[in-house]
Amino acid sequence: MATLLTAQADAKQQRVGANRQRVLVVLAFFCIYVIWGSTYLAVHYAVETIPPLFVAGLRHLFAGGLLFAWCWRRGLRPNRRQWYASLILGVLFFLIGHGTLHWAIQTMPSGLAALLVATEPVWLAVMTTATRQARITPPLVAGLVLGVCGVALLIGADAPGGRGVLLSSVVVLVGTFSWAVGIIYSRGSSLHPDAIMSAAMSLLAGALLLLLAGALMGEAASLRLAQVSLRSLFGLAYLTVFGSLVAYSAYFWLLQRCPPTLVATHTYANPVVALLLGWAVAGETITGRIVVSAAVVVAAVALVSRGSRGAGPAAMEQRPDARTAAQT
Repeated sequence: MATLLTAQADAKQQRVGANRQRVLVVLAFFCIYVIWGSTYLAVHYAVETIPPLFVAGLRHLFAGGLLFAWCWRRGLRPNRRQWYASLILGVLFFLIGHGTLHWAIQTMPSGLAALLVATEPVWLAVMTTATRQARITPPLVAGLVLGVCGVALLIGADAPGGRGVLLSSVVVLVGTFSWAVGIIYSRGSSLHPDAIMSAAMSLLAGALLLLLAGALMGEAASLRLAQVSLRSLFGLAYLTVFGSLVAYSAYFWLLQRCPPTLVATHTYANPVVALLLGWAVAGETITGRIVVSAAVVVAAVALVSRGSRGAGPAAMEQRPDARTAAQT
């Protein structure tokens, strides 16, 4: 009888744990779907009166510092290998990935930038198939072709802003490619096994690199505190708390528990949220070309995700506890 009661209690505890895990996964995906979609508009406002690399560096410095202090208080102590891996991720995710995005949004609509960032799963698919980590399937090929067509349509000659937007679009694509490389790298690197500490370390590494790059490019000399608007300060605060502290922690947590192609599906929702907010709040123009391009890009991402699902290596599908054990 006692054995039966113990088994029932264990089964109930497992169900509660599984339900809690599902709720956390849903909340984490909400963060990277909706909150990240809104950060494009926040970046648009922040870079109005604050230099772009400083915006990116400061938001990650504040968020990373808070997360690191909390993890340190919990007794977590990173080693040199973990700092080295975080530095590489800081270069790929933040110095290149976010630095290019913040710079480009100075001269292009935030919704258009979000659509270009939506090509992230396409880059992932190209890299995984090129390294034979995924099979080439008909939906994958169709998605890649559609993705190229969607990007070409977006950055065409009659895109809003002309040649300035063309250059900014290419810069955003470079940053998106770098972010995709960072995703692949994060799966097999020696990052700290704790997701929050990993996020904190890479945020801090990226922040220091961005601030250093901004100083070398003369942003410190061009920054005029008296000219910083309240709207830019609110944008920076939103990016720090929600974009970096909340959403990036959720993103990193998901990367350690879900296949990268599934995590990358945040690019379905991000452009829609960014386009609607840019139109409703900032008065950005949504042309027929942009609507068609958005539909093509989202369709491409859907096909790529469908073609990549289940085609990745076993290492990307392994249990979180096994992956954590391999990292320690």
